[in-house]
Amino acid sequence: MLKDGEKGVIRQKGKDIETYAVAPHIPCGVVTPAKLRKLADAAEKYGVSAMKITSAARIALIGIREDQVDDIWRDLGMHAGHAVGLCVRSIKVCPGTSFCRLGQQDSLKMGMKLDEIYHGMVLPSKMKMGVSGCKVQCAENCIKDISLYGTQEGWTLQIGGNGSAKPRLADILAEDLSDEEAVKLVERVIQYYKVNSKRERMGRMIERIGLDTVRSGLKIN
Repeated sequence: MLKDGEKGVIRQKGKDIETYAVAPHIPCGVVTPAKLRKLADAAEKYGVSAMKITSAARIALIGIREDQVDDIWRDLGMHAGHAVGLCVRSIKVCPGTSFCRLGQQDSLKMGMKLDEIYHGMVLPSKMKMGVSGCKVQCAENCIKDISLYGTQEGWTLQIGGNGSAKPRLADILAEDLSDEEAVKLVERVIQYYKVNSKRERMGRMIERIGLDTVRSGLKIN
């Protein structure tokens, strides 16, 4: 029996035998026709129970037997998405200025940058990120551990959102950030979290030590 995350699998509920799902990494939910064909071909070849577009903008192939796991990854030729474990999960991103008339900042460019740096990074607890091109926050910024949304003046950084069984809305940490400032501040927040978290989500850390303490530690007025 494989454990969650081993060989990139997610254990599934089964009636008779243990089955698994695999969810290849699709950075910011942007996928090419060629990759879609590979996913569809693999689903048909291995007789998966379902193909599911997940809330993290991945496409999971569900109902795979253990003896199929290695073969299906070989056929897909894609990296596994980090859907389980104490790490940074996928970065949820809206279309931003690339495709949306409401976009104020290039969320796809920013999201791809954060994905490149942080996807799969091991942390004290799981972490979810989001990037939205405007205040509408279609990437659900308010329930992400770290998120950015765009305005005409720049990026607003929020921290501490959590959509779990005990939901928590994110706090605004800084506003009017340039691209470079936003990336650097996200890095500082993650480093602070690594040092100060007690194996808890970002929001729980903030509740324990206080937002003012976090601001002071990050030297933010």
